Amino acid sequence: MMASMPDSHIHVLDHALVAHHLTVVRDRTTPSPLFRASLAQLATMISVSATADLALRDLKIETPIRSFVGKRLRQRIGLVPILRAGVGMVEAVLKLIPTAEVWHLGLYRDESTAEPVHYYSKLPPRQAVDVALILDPMLATGGSACMACQSLTDWGVTEIRLLSVIAAPEGIQKVTSEFSGVRIFTCAVDERLNDEKFIVPGLGDAGDRLFNTV
Repeated sequence: MMASMPDSHIHVLDHALVAHHLTVVRDRTTPSPLFRASLAQLATMISVSATADLALRDLKIETPIRSFVGKRLRQRIGLVPILRAGVGMVEAVLKLIPTAEVWHLGLYRDESTAEPVHYYSKLPPRQAVDVALILDPMLATGGSACMACQSLTDWGVTEIRLLSVIAAPEGIQKVTSEFSGVRIFTCAVDERLNDEKFIVPGLGDAGDRLFNTV
């Protein structure tokens, strides 16, 4: 179940399994393999909700019994994981949308300034996808998300949806103020950022915990 916040562009998932897997990924004692598994489950549930209203086209097929007019996705869908933590969400979404294209953006946070640094981009020169799903487990300051949104806007994407497992109010505010058309889908909106710009209570550094580089 997806609950909307007062801003209709913010959607927070409300589901028993979300609560379960969120607790797993928040727990500091959770080992990397279990962390990856629960993060993938959360990515699956977010993406189901985030794609519920994708455009469809009619398609006539033959079942083993008779002809039938079904539905197929009408638009080109692009998955844009923000390296490196976003990689942990890709496979789960691809299982739902095997035809999706995957384009990568490399962004990291300068620990001295908490500002994003753009070091890699693999967006093709050809026509942009119709809908881009940005994948990043943590929406903290919003700097990386906004940089990704700008790259996709410059590429020509007209519909952008941001999928994050946990979001901070500060990050939501930054994204919605700079890119009002972007819809944000998350499993939890946490309290705040601390002085080091980590989400509280959060889950720590998602990339380190995914790849056991703590």
